[in-house]
Amino acid sequence: MKAILFHQHGGPEVLEYADFQSPEPRPGEALVRLQVASLNRVDITVRKGWPGLKLELPHINGADGAGEIVQLGDGVVDFAIGDHVVVNANIGCGKCEYCLAGWDNRCRDWHLLGETMRGTYAEYISLPTRQLYKLPADFELRIAAASALVFQTAWHSLITRGNLQAGETLVIVGAGGGVNTASLQVAKLSGARIIVVGSDAKKLAMAESLGADILIDRSKEEDWSKAVYLATNKHGADVIVDNVGITFPLSLRSLRKGGRLLTVGNTGGPKFEIDNRLIFAKHLSIIGSTMSPIRDFSTVMELIVAGKLHPALDQRFPLKDASAAQERLENGEQFGKITLDIG
Repeated sequence: MKAILFHQHGGPEVLEYADFQSPEPRPGEALVRLQVASLNRVDITVRKGWPGLKLELPHINGADGAGEIVQLGDGVVDFAIGDHVVVNANIGCGKCEYCLAGWDNRCRDWHLLGETMRGTYAEYISLPTRQLYKLPADFELRIAAASALVFQTAWHSLITRGNLQAGETLVIVGAGGGVNTASLQVAKLSGARIIVVGSDAKKLAMAESLGADILIDRSKEEDWSKAVYLATNKHGADVIVDNVGITFPLSLRSLRKGGRLLTVGNTGGPKFEIDNRLIFAKHLSIIGSTMSPIRDFSTVMELIVAGKLHPALDQRFPLKDASAAQERLENGEQFGKITLDIG
């Protein structure tokens, strides 16, 4: 099969479009011929590498993908050859106490597809069928692939963990990322009032088109916590989505008493200082999560298929041009999801 490989960590130039051995489905697995993959920020961090990351090289990036089942392993009865499916990149063992309790995203032997396992920048992938969601035959695979990781992550953070309620005010720090655009839509569906903080006028306008109620340009409002304070009639926000990390000090100041800060990442860096007095004096909660359990994945994919949620789509590239696609993502030029055409 054709795949995008890297044999060493580095910049986009280490990505190679080459032949690689196709996988064979093991018992309980299905072999999927991928037609679309979608990029995520983790693709770049894995390509660059970090101390302690141990991969079987060559590695294949990619957490998101959708395609058609072409072969079944022994014992598979819930899927058939020809079924169209989308991949759930949250890989639990299915056996530990967390998995058995329905919290497979907390698995003792947890993996993320494309991070510690070879991923979806390839023509084929074989996965346990519990990692697949069956799509209607006529559903657009690009939409499915662009939705899977970001919408399950946003749903689990906002709804399952964050308990976002109708009528609450939510602040989203950052306008153009995949999780943030998914969070905006999930929050809108939930009946929340949404403030988006960004520094790119074009991306802020696009956030408004997705349903943002108030836009704050942080290039003009360096201390945007004051702008949030004023926009909420000096009450503060109920919930803040902050996946940047280094902006935590401003986010904590922007919250009202009893508010919740939700985080699923740290695009600005993993280490920073915060003033703990804000947390205990304002009764604040910092709630972290990664991906979602299978039940949340199924919930959001049902909403995607029903057309109630829809990914913001950026440019599409052929698989062989994955390095150019990653450069666009790394430079922050995108709004929404960049996809790769594999078929």
